[in-house]
This record gives sequence, structure tokens and C-alpha cells, in this order.
Amino acid sequence: MTTVDLSHAVLLKACAEAGLAADGAEPLRIGENALWRLPQQVVARIARPGQWAAAVRELAVARWLHDCEVPAVRPLEDLADPVEVYGRPVTFWHELPGHRAGTAADMAPLLRRLHQLPVPAFQLGRLDPFVRLAARIGEATTLDDEQRRWLWARLVRLQSAWANLPAGSPESVIHGDAWGGNVAVTATTSYLLDFERSSLGPPEWDLTSTAVGHGTFGTVSDDQYAAFCDAYGTDVTAWAGYPILRDIRELRVTCFALQAAARDPERYRDQAHYRLACLQGDHGSRPWGWTAVE
Repeated sequence: MTTVDLSHAVLLKACAEAGLAADGAEPLRIGENALWRLPQQVVARIARPGQWAAAVRELAVARWLHDCEVPAVRPLEDLADPVEVYGRPVTFWHELPGHRAGTAADMAPLLRRLHQLPVPAFQLGRLDPFVRLAARIGEATTLDDEQRRWLWARLVRLQSAWANLPAGSPESVIHGDAWGGNVAVTATTSYLLDFERSSLGPPEWDLTSTAVGHGTFGTVSDDQYAAFCDAYGTDVTAWAGYPILRDIRELRVTCFALQAAARDPERYRDQAHYRLACLQGDHGSRPWGWTAVE
């Protein structure tokens, strides 16, 4: 059974339990999480096994944002909880009208509004920027022993640095994965998406993704980054703690690329190992021109 076939089987069972028709469902994205468009202007999101708590939190955050009048994708009102199929939580969302992926400038005002909201009554949990990194390093089959030891050591150093992060903005609700792909721009509104990693933490973490896109990947131009800083109201790179958050973010996206390389070495190994070599100082100063990994 292919990945798409397995995802479709989960979708059919989840829709049956939720009382939704699945005839004519179309896959939008099949990856660690899968998205399917249903015929009644509903999108089903199938999460990874073991992510029940994250799916419940995601629904709660989306409903809370709607109550706070922050534009965000909305879950179906009649389904209070995820549907669990073969250990995978499945959630159902109202489909947005035609839209494009957001830019850094589109995201900045939404993040500013989010960071100004009072903490909600439900439990969010605290940001853990190191979640799954140890497992990804351990399971990265394209690494040799020396590379793996280097990554373990870097992880330990950054965990220590995170524990001693310099003072910054007051802690707030944060999105947790704030990049342009998690904003949808329609003809009239920009909407926040994907609250799987929403939590309490330093708002600077949400700004770091765009700063790394500019300073490390080189995919956010100088003008685009300036527009992002103007729209939010500050430049996170001027904060003393930014290099720590930057290094953590770089480690995260490198480990994600190594995970992809373990799954498909021919497609992703070169990019994953180029990222690692950059972190090890083999390719000079940033930006390093990293390319996207799906």
C-alpha cells in the first residue's frame, strides 16, 4: 500500500465516523501530515501517529483566535474533538476561498496581533524548540559517526544556551512555526494556519523564522525583510538572544533535511549534508543559499 493509499484509507474511516462524505476527495499534500479536500468545502488534516494532544490543542487555538477576531482557518463547529483512526488524529476545517501563500510582510501583522493577546484559559504548554531533534539525529542514516557526534554536541550546547537565553520581550502565545506557508492570503484577508506548535514562549521565536530566511537561506530579500520588520515593529536580529534562536532554527531545519535524506537519499542527501557542512564552517559566512526540503 502506498503512502497515498494509506492516507486515503484513514480519510475514509475518519469521514465515516464524522458523518462526512468522502466521495471525490482530493489530496492537497501528503507528507508527515496529510491534507485532503472534501467535496463539501471541507479540508481534512491527518496528523502523525501519537499527536492527539497536539491536534486537540490546534483546534482549541483556532477557536480561540476566532473568538479574539484574529483571522485564522476555522475547524468545523460540529466536531469538538479530533477523530482517531489507526492512532492518527484527523481534524476537519472549513476550506478557505481561493488564496496564495503569504509573504513575510503578510505574516508580520498577524504575529503582532497574536503576541499582544492575553494568555487563554486552556493549557497551551511551553515551547520546546528541541522537540524530535534527538530522534532525527539518531535516525539519520546518511550520517557517519563523526557527523552524528558533532550534531549531538551542538544540540547539547544549544540546550544550555536556551536555558540561559537573555531577557527579551514578555512571554506570549506564539505560533511556533511562523513562515509564509502558514499564512493564506485571499482577495480580502490574510489567515493564519497550522497551530500544531502553538505554545507559550518568547515572541522572538516567531520572528526568527523570517530572519533565518533572510540571513541563512537567502530566500527573503533585503527589501522583503525590511518590510517584515516595519510591519511587525522590530528587528529580532538586533536582540542579544537572536544568535541562539538562529542557531536552534538552523539545527532544526538541518535535522529535518537529514530526516528527508534518510527517506529519499537521491533527492535530499546533497542538500542535507550541505546544510551540515555550513554549520560546521565549511562554506564561509551566511547566507548559505539553502534550498527548500519538503
